[in-house]
Amino acid sequence: MQTIWLGGPEWLAVLRIGLGLWWLESWRHKDKKAWFERGTGIAWSADVAAEHRWAAVRRGFDVVVRPRPKVMAHVVVHAELALGAGLVLGFLTPVALVAGLLLNLLYLVLMIHDWAEQGQNSMMALISLVALGAMSWQTWSLDAAMGLFR
Repeated sequence: MQTIWLGGPEWLAVLRIGLGLWWLESWRHKDKKAWFERGTGIAWSADVAAEHRWAAVRRGFDVVVRPRPKVMAHVVVHAELALGAGLVLGFLTPVALVAGLLLNLLYLVLMIHDWAEQGQNSMMALISLVALGAMSWQTWSLDAAMGLFR
């Protein structure tokens, strides 16, 4: 493989780190006070789920999220922070990539009607898949420094 400036493994690390920065930006721009104290994020999601065209999504939201809105607000916000940090630092990278892929797929399914969100979530899921398949933790990562996931 020929590349410009960096080698293939380094470019994959750049892709992984960029994805991590994207997750960190998702975390950073959230109004945590609104999410945690007023429940705005989960309330918005509840409205989206209530109007969803697939009954399984409505039922799943009602069973998993609706009964515990404060806990789920913390899960979403802190998951985005953990995913971002894990990918930027390259710590437990395969776990972060799989978890991020699953979270993007959940977001993708929940927001099936929102074309802007569809683009972001499908691209983040694709990057997760490529970074996972290419084992992007082999370069510039704590995983590589500690000899994890060889």
